[in-house]
Amino acid sequence: MSGVARASVLLGAGTVVSRLTGFLRTVVLVSAIGATTEAGNAFAIANQLPNNIYAIIQAGLLTAVVVPQIVKAARHDDGGSAFVSKLLTLGTVVLLAVTAVAVVIAPLLVQLYAPRFPPDQQALATAFAYWCLPQILFYGLYALFGETLNARRVFGPFTWAPIVNNLVSITGFAIFIALFGLTGSLEAWTPSKVALLAGTATLGIVVQAAILFFFWRRTGLHIRPDFRWRGVGLRHIGRLAGWTFLMVIAGQLAGLVQSQILSEVSKEFPGVFVSQNAWLLFMLPYSIIAVSIGTPYFTQLSERAAAGRHDEVKADVGRSARTVGLFIVAATAALAAAAIPASRIFTNSTQEAVDAALVLVCFLAGLLPLSVLFIVQRTFYIYNETRLPFFFTLVQCALVVITALLASWLVPNEFLAAGIALGQSLAGIVQMVLAVILLDRKLGGIGVRSWWPSFGRYILAAIPAGLAGWSVFLLLGGADGWTVSDKFFGALGAAIIGTASLIVYLGVLALLRAPELKPALALVQRFLPGRR
Repeated sequence: MSGVARASVLLGAGTVVSRLTGFLRTVVLVSAIGATTEAGNAFAIANQLPNNIYAIIQAGLLTAVVVPQIVKAARHDDGGSAFVSKLLTLGTVVLLAVTAVAVVIAPLLVQLYAPRFPPDQQALATAFAYWCLPQILFYGLYALFGETLNARRVFGPFTWAPIVNNLVSITGFAIFIALFGLTGSLEAWTPSKVALLAGTATLGIVVQAAILFFFWRRTGLHIRPDFRWRGVGLRHIGRLAGWTFLMVIAGQLAGLVQSQILSEVSKEFPGVFVSQNAWLLFMLPYSIIAVSIGTPYFTQLSERAAAGRHDEVKADVGRSARTVGLFIVAATAALAAAAIPASRIFTNSTQEAVDAALVLVCFLAGLLPLSVLFIVQRTFYIYNETRLPFFFTLVQCALVVITALLASWLVPNEFLAAGIALGQSLAGIVQMVLAVILLDRKLGGIGVRSWWPSFGRYILAAIPAGLAGWSVFLLLGGADGWTVSDKFFGALGAAIIGTASLIVYLGVLALLRAPELKPALALVQRFLPGRR
């Protein structure tokens, strides 16, 4: 098995387990605070805050800039140890400062993201935030050390560490349920309840970051605190990261507008928490497929670009896009057909599942574009190009804001979350098209024309696959059947429906004699027990 394939299998397996335990974590959390309750939305806002800041750190600096720089530093006489020591010291200092400031201004952050919450709900969200915001430090350390491990081709720990986080959270949330039961109303909350629920969420992130230290020896790097930051290339990194920070901040501002609009949704309709859980389902295939295949390619692309092997870079971009696309389109068809049972996993009633399913389907329209963008955007980064990604992301953010505002004016409250999700998908499609055009021009052609026949076959196969899955859902009783009667049955029903869709999808591709099918099935076989 090639190094990229082996790393993809390792990442994919870890992501599957991580997402499954993450699903269980969310199921237990929904059982503790409800999906559409005031407390549920308050916790969703508070726990979103450190994630948003982590997104700026992770996507804004580490993935875009640090990984290629660490790969280059490996050529130094010390293997890059001095560079990484300076980098990790600087990163830790910055993280401590950002975390301290965020905790101090917690009430302002909550008011910023949920201005239309009533005072009591804002107060509860602020209490949660004081416990959740320290996650920024540990999210950042996890990203900083994890991306360094990835750059040194130690891929597993970064992917598997979140599993322990999920197990810690599941245990803490289960204890909360055992002690207090479902607690959705604002009046029922006390400081001890807030501490147990939000403290558990933060403890999981602490453990997730700490685990990475046990694998550091595999990097071969010898690090120590080093505050002599001259020589770390701050000016160079700053130039590269400047556009990327602006890009991520633009994305966060667009997300802020969405959050503010969703904060006005009545508690009986899908709001912030439901939208977050639909996004969690949406991200399952993205994480398992796009990230697992794309991350090892990113390290390989960085190495080949640094060596001047640009034709191989172009070939890898097309190969990874076609491979990711085959799996992603299959997942889109299967998850769309099983949207209602899948949504039942994260809701407490059939009607909530039906409402949440519409949000999920609207997100799914943007799954393929987002996955292709993952590959294209990181190809820009390996050439130290961060200005162009900023501009095509700025277009996407502007469209996200415009569509969200249009939804708030034109769409009834009960469909507002779905309208915002659809706007997100439409904006992502435009962003992906612009990104592909710009990368094609920058590299003098990346063989884009060879992608479209492949994607056309995938989409053609997805249509009967989705219809077959929906037919199975109807045969099992539809919205009145057993697949939406309970969380467990929702998961089982989604698995059955998804399997039916997948079988039809593969069958149609076989009939079309799709050349991409054989290598894709070979990659899947590597996940099976006993395969190497």
